Amino acid sequence: MDISKEILTMKIELFREEMIKLGLKTGFGSPETVQISQTLDELILKYQEMLH
Repeated sequence: MDISKEILTMKIELFREEMIKLGLKTGFGSPETVQISQTLDELILKYQEMLH
């Protein structure tokens, strides 16, 4: 895995953990949690694009 994939993987994991923590605290439908989820979706999409 090259450096950019490693960095992206680390960001995905950090956002995933943050989304879960915030979701448990404020609810998974809260605007803050949804925003993190959307950012996480974008990161995952970038990662998938790098694989192809």
